[in-house]
Amino acid sequence: MPTALPARLTAGAMLVLLAACGDRSTLSPGADTGTQPTIASPVRRLVPTVDIAPARGWPQGVAPRPAAGLAVGAFAAGLDHPRWLYVLPNGDVLVAETNAPPRPEERKGIRGYVMGKVMARAGAAVPSANRITLLRDVDGDGVAETRTTFLRGLNSPFGMALVGNTLYVANTDGIVRFPYTAGATEVTAPPQPVAALPGGPRNHHWTKNIIASPDGRRLYATVGSNSNVAEHGMQEETDRAAILEVDLASGSTRPFATGLRNPNGLAWNPHSGALWTVVNERDELGSDLVPDYLTSVKAGGFYGWPYSYYGRHVDTRVQPQRPDLVAGALVPDYALGAHVAALGLAFYTGTLLPAQYANGAFIGQHGSWNRKPLSGYNVVFVPFRDGMPAGKPVEILSGFVSAQGEAYGRPVGVAVDRQGALLVADDVGNVIWRVTPRGG
Repeated sequence: MPTALPARLTAGAMLVLLAACGDRSTLSPGADTGTQPTIASPVRRLVPTVDIAPARGWPQGVAPRPAAGLAVGAFAAGLDHPRWLYVLPNGDVLVAETNAPPRPEERKGIRGYVMGKVMARAGAAVPSANRITLLRDVDGDGVAETRTTFLRGLNSPFGMALVGNTLYVANTDGIVRFPYTAGATEVTAPPQPVAALPGGPRNHHWTKNIIASPDGRRLYATVGSNSNVAEHGMQEETDRAAILEVDLASGSTRPFATGLRNPNGLAWNPHSGALWTVVNERDELGSDLVPDYLTSVKAGGFYGWPYSYYGRHVDTRVQPQRPDLVAGALVPDYALGAHVAALGLAFYTGTLLPAQYANGAFIGQHGSWNRKPLSGYNVVFVPFRDGMPAGKPVEILSGFVSAQGEAYGRPVGVAVDRQGALLVADDVGNVIWRVTPRGG
């Protein structure tokens, strides 16, 4: 179509410009991590920093590099964009094979078109399989021999939670439930609606994760913002940038914590019993801002977005300002580094891995697209002492980016299997990796 050619040319030229421009990190490695991170000065540019690791997939015989004392192997391969994991009580592993739904408002205009191309290079534009697959390791050798379609016909599913004999699934626009029988390899019952979640034609952050309360009476659901910094207006952000509390008896929903730009992983701290999450912070303030973070979630807490970041550092791009809200903004507990795209979160309570991993947190970091040099593209471990982070993050799995800057894989969800091994969903490599002690 003749009218489309100039737009393609403009977008192509903009991609080249984006790749050539932008700032570079000036902080020393690790300065933007830990309990007392360095918060750099913002860098504002007309052309934002873009640096993509193009998605390639794993060459034959190549795998991530584990930390000393650990080994890694493929629990399952040949999946379709696996992003999230849930381990059932009998040891079966559920995998959400999923991607973004159609979002017509998200890709409008040159900027939207270019960002779509950027995400496609990163491997984030494949159609959603819209299913949950069950993996079963029958003989306990660390490789799944059984693979079945457990649930199909979903709408960009992500989080899963089993309460009694009911399995809850978070689609991109709402939570649904299904009856579950232990050992079943397929569920054919139709979904029953539980609670609506913000979706719509923009749906900028589409992933919705859930976790059940210890008493099984409530679900907590993550809902990311509908923008970078509310550039479409706060009317587009109702019940977004938040963790919502869902009462299962009534289906009623209320904000539990707000000002969290894009929370994903959720886990209960084994020492304190508190809810923790990992959050992706805002973009276009430079390669060193803003650190993504790991934090406990306070009931009624406000964490700054969009008006401030990492506590009370005001984002002057947001108008009108809300100094009343900024005055009460909570400082996150732990910085993971700028633009690492922290998604997966699992506290380790098993006994298979070495003792230094006890009660700490494993985090899947999907990797940056707007930082030079690249950050994330790994799985890290945050040590805990007395229920709080204690020490710098330790890289557990690396090697997801080739020497030529291509992405072999990108970690997303993490979970601990029934034997105590760490499972990692890799949505570019289409693999579920399994981390065990070396020689064990």
